[in-house]
Amino acid sequence: MARYSRYGRYVAAFAIGVHGLIHFLGIGVYFELAEFADLPYKTTLAGGAIDVGSVGIRIFAVATAVAGFGFVVAAVALLGNWRRWRQLLLAVTLLSVVLTALDWTVASMGVLANLAILFALLAERYA
Repeated sequence: MARYSRYGRYVAAFAIGVHGLIHFLGIGVYFELAEFADLPYKTTLAGGAIDVGSVGIRIFAVATAVAGFGFVVAAVALLGNWRRWRQLLLAVTLLSVVLTALDWTVASMGVLANLAILFALLAERYA
């Protein structure tokens, strides 16, 4: 993002951070602490094909929160121009792609957001 304005960095960091915060919804739902109409409690992944049980879905929720935390840290790293922010963002985005693909029925927009992040990283690399 060296070629972009300071405001472009703020916009990108904000979008990355919000994407990360959305990941934390899984903790509330899959630990049965909150209810959201668009994110129902379930114990299955991959469109219902894989039943992971109540413990498995909680492990999945923790993994999702780890990805969320990674996005928030990547947003801060982008703003701080940390040396390895791109590698962190790439790694956490790849993790998020796997997690959101497994929960496609409720996280399809997350898959699209991840693909947009990957595209932006690729575009910046070859700009």
